[in-house]
Amino acid sequence: MTAPTDQGRRAFLRIGPRRAFTPDAIRPPWSSAQSIADHCTHCGDCIAACPERILVADNDGAPAVDFAVGGCTFCGACADSCAAPVFDRALSPAWRLTAAISERCLPRHGIVCDSCRDACGGNAIRFARATGRTPVPEIQGDRCTGCGACVAVCPQSAISVAVVAHD
Repeated sequence: MTAPTDQGRRAFLRIGPRRAFTPDAIRPPWSSAQSIADHCTHCGDCIAACPERILVADNDGAPAVDFAVGGCTFCGACADSCAAPVFDRALSPAWRLTAAISERCLPRHGIVCDSCRDACGGNAIRFARATGRTPVPEIQGDRCTGCGACVAVCPQSAISVAVVAHD
């Protein structure tokens, strides 16, 4: 019989960015906090496989998404690299996330900026035009995939991505 793995010692050897553990952290697409809690071995294979480098290890070594560095392309490399039953590629959508824009948004203060629209591959951000004012971005919830591409490009950090309730 082998001794249980000391996760603290294993974490010492882990390389790469780390995040504090939060139960409500955004987890990789096609996974959930529950599937990670039940099946994740904290091996880091999904983190290493992510070509966008948006997956990081939280303090427990579980994968979490950091949209501050970029967005998810839904390439599936994370799911393909995982030997444990953490990911379910049959889930559609891949996760239940959507973007939100705060009052820090430059156009809301009369300054022209459309970085978020340029980064959005799903055309989920449109700008509401009105005579005499700067066009203001609006998230089209039915088109937003929650990929997070708009988060890193925002010069004011005015965009966040969070889990939304879907019917």
